[in-house]
Amino acid sequence: MWKGALIQLSSTDKPKENLEVINNMINTAASNNVDFIALPETANCISNSRPQQNKVLEIEEEDITLASLIGAAKKKSINILVGSLALKQKKNEEKFVNRCFFVGNSGQILGKYDKLHMFDVTISETETYSESSNYLAGKNAKVISTNIGKFGLSICYDVRFPHLYRGLSQRGAQVLTIPAAFTVPTGKAHWEILLRARAIENGAFVIAPAQVGTHNFSGGGSRKTYGHSMVVDPWGTVLVNAKGNKNCISYFSCDLSKVEIARSKLPSLTHDRNYSYE
Repeated sequence: MWKGALIQLSSTDKPKENLEVINNMINTAASNNVDFIALPETANCISNSRPQQNKVLEIEEEDITLASLIGAAKKKSINILVGSLALKQKKNEEKFVNRCFFVGNSGQILGKYDKLHMFDVTISETETYSESSNYLAGKNAKVISTNIGKFGLSICYDVRFPHLYRGLSQRGAQVLTIPAAFTVPTGKAHWEILLRARAIENGAFVIAPAQVGTHNFSGGGSRKTYGHSMVVDPWGTVLVNAKGNKNCISYFSCDLSKVEIARSKLPSLTHDRNYSYE
């Protein structure tokens, strides 16, 4: 059994300010002897402005948030899920990437994953999103082996595509990570039930750190995210459901024997059949 911490953030569009908050929260979590820390989607920068993103985002090799988190993982001997970072691909590429990193407790990047499914939706007449306009979609799913188990990586909107998680689980993933910046309307309606469904379908732990509250932008305007960072066990029991609309840390324990038990009781991952449509 190992101990983990979910970091719930209310990030701004200023990476340096966000990093100061993140570092303080990581120091607090590490003082509680955790083995694993998880950050939400776009932990370094949430923005509604392409000019602001062009100004503050960096390529992976020069990103201050990633460098700091690699250093923290090594110094404190803790695994860190960098839920995702908004990054430039190259200096002059048109689109950014939304990239997740798993940093092992030696400071090595054990795996990275670019968000597969772009959030192109109309929530209401006043709330629309077009991620594909600014971000390049990923092409590959990812399962990584760590000293605390096998993790299947995903990001936010991916949660609505259950075949992704089935594939990750059938390839050995015991823990499914779903860092997010969920909208408030869809969060209220769907967040918990989607996370519990992904856990139950696959007999896996689901770890879902989230952005929360009102994110005010430098050039004006704001965005609200739902929060409710969650951990769900392989039987669908909610172990963590973070409340409130501000930064917080939630702690949990992960016993991977529960994965074996759930999958032995309901071995649906091995019961797939080929079929046709009439």
